[in-house]
Amino acid sequence: MLNTRSEVHIDQNGQNGHNPNGWPFDRLQTTLPADASVGDAFTAKIDAVWQRVESAKEDDYYYYLQPVDEIDGAWVWTQGQRKLMFATYSYLGLLKHPRIVAAAAVALEKYGAGTHGVRLLGGTLDLHVKLEQSIAAFAGREDAIAYSTGYVTNLATISALVGRGDWVISDKWNHASIVDGCLLAQGEFKRFRHNDMADLERVLQQAPANAGKLIVADAVFSMDGDIFDLPAAVALARRYGARLMIDEAHSLGVLGATGHGIEEHFNLPGVIDIKMGTLSKTIPGIGGYIAGDRKLINFLRHTARAFIFSAALPPPVAAAIIEAFAVIEDEGVARNQTLTRNVDYFIKGLKAAGFDTGLTCTPIVPIMVGTEKRALTMTKFCQDNGVFVLPVLPPAVPEGMARLRANVTAAHTLEDIQFALDVFVRAGQAVGVI
Repeated sequence: MLNTRSEVHIDQNGQNGHNPNGWPFDRLQTTLPADASVGDAFTAKIDAVWQRVESAKEDDYYYYLQPVDEIDGAWVWTQGQRKLMFATYSYLGLLKHPRIVAAAAVALEKYGAGTHGVRLLGGTLDLHVKLEQSIAAFAGREDAIAYSTGYVTNLATISALVGRGDWVISDKWNHASIVDGCLLAQGEFKRFRHNDMADLERVLQQAPANAGKLIVADAVFSMDGDIFDLPAAVALARRYGARLMIDEAHSLGVLGATGHGIEEHFNLPGVIDIKMGTLSKTIPGIGGYIAGDRKLINFLRHTARAFIFSAALPPPVAAAIIEAFAVIEDEGVARNQTLTRNVDYFIKGLKAAGFDTGLTCTPIVPIMVGTEKRALTMTKFCQDNGVFVLPVLPPAVPEGMARLRANVTAAHTLEDIQFALDVFVRAGQAVGVI
């Protein structure tokens, strides 16, 4: 299929971490003849991706990059078709919340569309100061730093903290941004088996006693929806003198009775040394943050390259994020209860129909189908029948573990979820999964 002068293959080391979106283009590697030019190497990589995309389009299996024209609650209009959105990270349904939209409009009128540049120089507004104070208060920490994206938050923080002689120890199923931060750091990069505390302890025992040790994990894992074993990890971190960094991208607004995350979920306030979160999932903006003690945040403000050399968040975005945290404080309990009800209804419905949903107990629901062909065929059936869902394919997950990833939100009604269940059941029956 690839029609290039070199052999092109997928790097299987990319499983569970490098590509969380399920379409494994970023792990394409090339094996070239010894006399190949630089141009040939780039051409082979570029052509491999081009041909895979074109092949998927020809087979009518390509559903990535669909432009959404209109948002109507949990439904969207895309390319002339109304679909129920099950590929969203807006877990509490805040995308068009009137208070958040109004706050953005006011900031746009007052400050304009952008800033004077990077935060360290002329780009800091009073809005950014208030934003970081709001994040720190929500997270229960002394201070916070806001970055331009969630991806660079992990990349910059880990690479700034971990230097030569230090160890960074990562769950094997961590997000790509964590993995890339570990690769960029100059210390020893070690992994432990997914959520396996015995294996984490094995790695910790190997680290030199005087080495800086950073344990990093997702709070909720983006491919499987399961929750990190925080209590055991905290105990191990304290026993071996390690710091603990937790990525709350998929737990903010989701875990805990008030949506304050994994510490609230386990009733362990203040145990995480470095709290990372995103501002583009439950919070309807863009960016990421680290919350921690004042000295840690001061260190990052003056050493994290992606903060120092990136422009400040635009004023409307910063204002929207501030208001979103206030909305969660005011409405989080009710929205979280609706979300929990919806998740329970959806997972029980899938299991009753015979689907395997893995270990999930969160809004990220994997519908295991086994083969890539089944995943693609089921995706097409669902998209053609009004459910916007996408597949997760190897090497983003191991061979034989292809799935559809369906994300539930508080914006869904029970009628919406039942509609989706009916479509998923018919799709599963059509391909022989159930």
